[in-house]
Amino acid sequence: MPDSHHDSPVIATPGVEPNAAAEAAPRPNNFVRQIVLDDLKTNKYQGRVHTRFPPEPNGYLHLGHAKSICLNFGLAAEFGGKTNLRFDDTNPCKEETEYVDSIIADVRWLGFDWEDRMFYASDYFQQLYDWAVQLIREGKAFVCDLTAEQIREYRGTLTAPGKQSPYRNRTVEESLDLFARMKQGEFPDGSRTLRAKVDMASPNLNMRDPVLYRILHAGHHRTGSQWCIYPMYDFAHGQCDSIEGITHSICTLEFEDHRPLYDWFIDALGIYHPQQIEFDRLNLTYTLLSKRKLLQLVSDGHVRGWDDPRMPTLSGVRRRGYSPEALRNFCADIGLSKTNGTIELARLEHHVREHLNATSPRAMAVLRPLKVVIDNYPEGQIEPMDAVNHPDNESLGSRTVPFSRELYIEQDDFREVPPKGFHRLSPGKEVRLRYGYLVTCTSLEKDEAGEVVAVHCTYDPATRGGNTPDGRKVKATIHWVSAEKALDAEVRLYETLFTCEDPNGASDGVDFTANLNSKSLEVVTHAKLEPSLADAKAGSRYQFERLGYFCVDSDSTSDNTSDKMVFNRTVALKDSWAKQQSK
Repeated sequence: MPDSHHDSPVIATPGVEPNAAAEAAPRPNNFVRQIVLDDLKTNKYQGRVHTRFPPEPNGYLHLGHAKSICLNFGLAAEFGGKTNLRFDDTNPCKEETEYVDSIIADVRWLGFDWEDRMFYASDYFQQLYDWAVQLIREGKAFVCDLTAEQIREYRGTLTAPGKQSPYRNRTVEESLDLFARMKQGEFPDGSRTLRAKVDMASPNLNMRDPVLYRILHAGHHRTGSQWCIYPMYDFAHGQCDSIEGITHSICTLEFEDHRPLYDWFIDALGIYHPQQIEFDRLNLTYTLLSKRKLLQLVSDGHVRGWDDPRMPTLSGVRRRGYSPEALRNFCADIGLSKTNGTIELARLEHHVREHLNATSPRAMAVLRPLKVVIDNYPEGQIEPMDAVNHPDNESLGSRTVPFSRELYIEQDDFREVPPKGFHRLSPGKEVRLRYGYLVTCTSLEKDEAGEVVAVHCTYDPATRGGNTPDGRKVKATIHWVSAEKALDAEVRLYETLFTCEDPNGASDGVDFTANLNSKSLEVVTHAKLEPSLADAKAGSRYQFERLGYFCVDSDSTSDNTSDKMVFNRTVALKDSWAKQQSK
């Protein structure tokens, strides 16, 4: 546990390597960074920069948390400082070890390391209790018997001052006795609270004699039944920062009105005073970033868990195929503000697409297969064709793809009656097969319903590798896979989870679940993949040529009952954000 006294704060250890991911992240200037720079110039904290990321373990982390993680770890790493991971576990009714484990995994996946500085607010329960006793002894806190509803009534409104609790003038001795008995478990939940004596006429509602402790006879995921009273977050927040010697306590804007209360607690106790700075929280179009609402989606079965690839949780986007580098670049790009706004989802997808384009090996896959028979190609012959894994990255090497008499192409790449401007395969039309040959459609087969079930072609043996020695022009190149060697796969295609840009529904009184997109998931069950993907591991990312970026899903395991590979589409190839910026 860190030292609780910081009159002489510990200086960052010389020679310690900063976090590699934070060190590599872009560093655009912003007002928070400028505050840190100014503090270093004035030696405000003796040259220290010590931040923290303090999630509550009551759900999985989402994209909004990624912004805070990158900010806190990035600032500290840039200036040779430290960052703590601290769990705000002051509400045992909503917190679980599962959430703790998921948060640890997510922060590590994003690329950050807290070294040996992982703490819990519950580490400090005794110290917080002692400080509460100190406030009572000094006449700055009292035990109140009002119910939660009565406390709200007494608090007043934004335009009307509150009125004092009838228990505010209890003697110090009586409040000390009652608080001790609260700790010993003598009273039922909700029967008493500990409140600070601040100012019931304050224009800031947070300052109107706030509750410091409430009674909760609930097991805690770390302390078990040791405690039956728990500190409120507003009481624990600043003191935990003080205990850990945090220099810059960086919060989102909704905590700005709470800062005077944090300052009041720190000053009343006479302990080390961190500096709180607020910045805008992340809001994305078509996306919910509320743990409470995300929990409802999971609990009500609207999604298949916290890591459903449609979820904006870090575990969800990881499963979908987002890379940590893309998220770090996105967070650096959007910057910080003192005003909440909304970022287009397309801007995030641009960074995902940009990173995957540079790093993902290419492969061929056919999602909706249509058989092609090359009538003049030798039956039984399998011909290896050379294919590069990345057109601009030779280090990714190359592979061979098998070419055979029967192939699969995408249904959309053939039209019996082609519309104007259609240059792909149609009767009498010649196209290039990627890495293969030029083929010309000669006939087709239909089923009883009149649907095309096979296309017959001839190939030109002189065009191996797609070359045209005679220089003739071919307007279209399409992808394919060998019918004989293809792998069966299930491919999951995702759209936005919500149909409207602002899915909260609060403005018009509509339940946010009414905005769920019924077409957010399409499962393609008969996709065909080139055989080089047979050993692809869960989490591996690829560009399926002409189709988009895809990731091997965690369902794609040896014990998968479908005995198929499973891929998630991460993003399509189209980049609407980049096009907007180029205009």
